[in-house]
Amino acid sequence: MMISVQAAKYAIVALLLLATHALAFVPSASRFSVSRSVPFSSPSLVLQKQQGRQTQRVVMSPLYSGYVPPSKEDFTAKARPLYPKIGDIIRYYDLDGGRADGEILVGKISFLSKSIGTENSWVAEITELENVGDGYFAEYPSRKRNSKKTTRPLEDVAPIAASFVRAEAAFKVPRELGSDIPQVRAEQYTIEGFEGPMAITEDMDVEAIQADAELYAELKFELLRNAAIAGVVGTLIADLSKGQEVAIIYAAGALAGLGYLFFLSLKTDTVASVESKLGANISNVRFVLPVILVVGVAIYNLTQGDASPVVNANLLNTVSPEQFAAIVIGFLTYRIPLFASQLAPVFKESAVSLLPGSAGVALQLAADKEEVVESANKDGLTPVLLVSGPPGTGKSALVKRLIEESDGKFLQPNLVDSVKEGAAFERLLQREEFLKVDSQGRYGITREGIMEAAADSDGESVVVVDADVELAKRITRIPGARVIGVWIGLDSMEKFETRINEDIESGAIPIPDDETKEIVLRSKKREIAQDIEYGVVSGVFEFTVLNDDFESSLAQLKSASEYCFK
Repeated sequence: MMISVQAAKYAIVALLLLATHALAFVPSASRFSVSRSVPFSSPSLVLQKQQGRQTQRVVMSPLYSGYVPPSKEDFTAKARPLYPKIGDIIRYYDLDGGRADGEILVGKISFLSKSIGTENSWVAEITELENVGDGYFAEYPSRKRNSKKTTRPLEDVAPIAASFVRAEAAFKVPRELGSDIPQVRAEQYTIEGFEGPMAITEDMDVEAIQADAELYAELKFELLRNAAIAGVVGTLIADLSKGQEVAIIYAAGALAGLGYLFFLSLKTDTVASVESKLGANISNVRFVLPVILVVGVAIYNLTQGDASPVVNANLLNTVSPEQFAAIVIGFLTYRIPLFASQLAPVFKESAVSLLPGSAGVALQLAADKEEVVESANKDGLTPVLLVSGPPGTGKSALVKRLIEESDGKFLQPNLVDSVKEGAAFERLLQREEFLKVDSQGRYGITREGIMEAAADSDGESVVVVDADVELAKRITRIPGARVIGVWIGLDSMEKFETRINEDIESGAIPIPDDETKEIVLRSKKREIAQDIEYGVVSGVFEFTVLNDDFESSLAQLKSASEYCFK
């Protein structure tokens, strides 16, 4: 018995709805776990003591210069294994470099995979770094990067203790004394016991990995769910506008698009793992899904005989333009929610910026309030003293004196240092979790840095934030914070202009080559006017200090800060 068009339509729509419902039961990434199983042992000093024809092995602690009787643990201690990781900076040789061992090159490991047919042999995919001089090595531009990739057996590369310098956008590579040859940590990695890049968690932040895994699972679920919903809505619209047959073809295309996302996520889930090649091969099925759909529609048309929508059907003309359009649009439906989520913030910001003067500021404040977790009861909220104002008002000097003379009542936020906490700094920067990074790119301030500094004091101290207007806007959106705002200003625009001129003359405010002093001055005055407008209409600042006399202004700031303890 032939299945009716109406029944087929209902079946495909039911499949889309079932897919939408089934996504609600995707396992949470919180079930994932990362184990730390890399052994660690402290190195010991091993000496060879000759006694007659026998050599006695003596193990000495590095903390003592005298002889220490060896223990069983000293003899069994092993050196810490040096396993490779994706992103490591390494030294390797170009076999065509004109030397017996080749030209010395510096590169970065971009992938690790097992050699086919071997038990414990690994191959490293390496991206060469460009030598920009003075021991700095930078990545090539993206258009050249692919041509700079190569592979080497893992035993032929040597790790380098390089550090990334943000100011140079390059890696600083230590060199051997008196030469330009890169200094390596060891002549090769530890191969024995290496189980792959995913097995190495020694230097990783396990909590950050867990959080990233959960975020990735949420994003993947949201993308698949939205694509399924868009497919259902599109099918209903196609049914109302073009009829049942086109709606069925469109729904089949939407299902193919959902399958494309599924197989693409399968490839993403297996990247940098031992199963990467298997995942990549299986995920290639996504490319044939539209072809299968077109062939299916063509076969359906050929079986319809005179009822086929294609006149004079042949091998190369078996799908009508309307059917083909339904297939393509249905297949690409998954992109609609993706584009919408990307463009929504842009349209929102554009609408705010198009409104003039106070209307735009008011709309921005209304948008900010939507992101704030408010509470009518202040109990449980952490007080934060926010000192803000336009540049050139002396607010930084006032905040510094306030903290110095407060006997510990006021504290600075906990800052993330890019030098001491390089890995954490880069992770927070890539995830855009910094509220602000200083002009040198060394220190960054986060929500957690503000709230944790207050928590460490057990409620006896209050965090003070010296903020420009942009940072002030972000701080007012921190959940759980009770912001006490103090606005620092001057009583006339002429005084602002005088201080701007002083900064220009001293070089604190540089003048670009294609601009003049007058252009820079007008631009700064316009920015100050916008800052003052925010300070007046935002309602964030309960206190205003006009910094005409430093000592008097400091006394006013101290008086306002006492409100934090009330």
